[in-house]
Amino acid sequence: MPRFVATRPDTGLLSLPWDIPLEDWPEDQLVALPRGISRHVVRFVRVNGTVYAIKEVMEHLAMHEYRLLRDLERLDSPSVEPVGVITDRVDRDGEPLDSILVTKHLQFSLPYRALFSSTLRPDTVNRLIDALVALIVRMHLLGFFWGDCSLSNTLFRRDAGAFAAYLVDAETGELHQEISDGQRAHDLYTAEINLFGELSDLEEGGLLDADIDPLETIHSITARYEALWKELTAPEEFHADEMHRLDSRIRRLNELGFDVAEIDIITDWDGSQVRIQPKVVDAGHHSRRLLRLTGLDVEENQARRLLNDLDSYSAATDQQNEDEEIVAHKWLTEVFEPVVRSVPRNLNRKLEPAEVFHEVLEHRWFLSEQAGHEVDTTKAARSYVDDVLAAKPDEKLTLPPAPPPGTSLDPDLD
Repeated sequence: MPRFVATRPDTGLLSLPWDIPLEDWPEDQLVALPRGISRHVVRFVRVNGTVYAIKEVMEHLAMHEYRLLRDLERLDSPSVEPVGVITDRVDRDGEPLDSILVTKHLQFSLPYRALFSSTLRPDTVNRLIDALVALIVRMHLLGFFWGDCSLSNTLFRRDAGAFAAYLVDAETGELHQEISDGQRAHDLYTAEINLFGELSDLEEGGLLDADIDPLETIHSITARYEALWKELTAPEEFHADEMHRLDSRIRRLNELGFDVAEIDIITDWDGSQVRIQPKVVDAGHHSRRLLRLTGLDVEENQARRLLNDLDSYSAATDQQNEDEEIVAHKWLTEVFEPVVRSVPRNLNRKLEPAEVFHEVLEHRWFLSEQAGHEVDTTKAARSYVDDVLAAKPDEKLTLPPAPPPGTSLDPDLD
């Protein structure tokens, strides 16, 4: 009897013919889905309405990949969902069989060869490569060393004219607290070698547009990667009166689809120069952190914006070494609350307080960009209330007053 190792087992998997080598499974047991190139036998099955990918591989490799995929799942990485491992398999003659790694099939995803079933335009191929590069960067930010970056080990989902990439094979991967420059370079080198082979194979099969040069394409991978990695991680220095450049940096990161969790800000001894470096974390981080520090319970994007201003305030007032909660309380009483109180009572129904503050920060950024220097928050708030908020419609619902006693609610009866 095979042994199942799983965190969320599907009992329907027990009925599958585990005593038969995977490559010999009958067609009626399988789901016909496009498969990528793999050095192992991979098949798809449907059990209780769920489609699973099953891969036959040696036990130590199956267990390593299963545990690694579970760790990546906890980190909310763009990778397939692990289900379990089936070990202790024997065939009907009692001969041992390799173990099976079970993962959930990623719906609406395709291996790269399925995308190339018809010739793709050069710009489409470039978007595919960009998706792979973004995936490598995301995994490196998590401390994941892939070891075998390739199109074959990736699944792609169409995403409004672009592609989203997901890691599907973590057999050679390693998870570290932080990835080294040498490991990053190794992954990029492997990606170049593998992609050159994959694109050359497509070219040989007549599936690559004649305008696409495999060698030129793979040589662009490192440049694309380094540009994105630098934007996400490189420190930036500027003068203390140019704090609006911090907002610009955060905007660029958000536009790239990356969430800025917090900013490491360092000032020199007299506070004239500022050095920043962004960090990336999981969804919901901002609202949890803001609630813990200030008691403000707001939406995630609002929380992100408020926390960014809190970090800027900490740098501008040279309080980076102070207790975070003390600085947050000062920011709340000296910055946030005065802005909220600056809204006249007759305009209170326009927007909720956190949204007002967010829009004041947006307005401050606009004024600073226009002026070429940092504009004071108080001045920005006055300008916003007078020039922007007053023209907005009320968003808070106001109930009409109750009618006098004895008055009919039906106008036709009055």
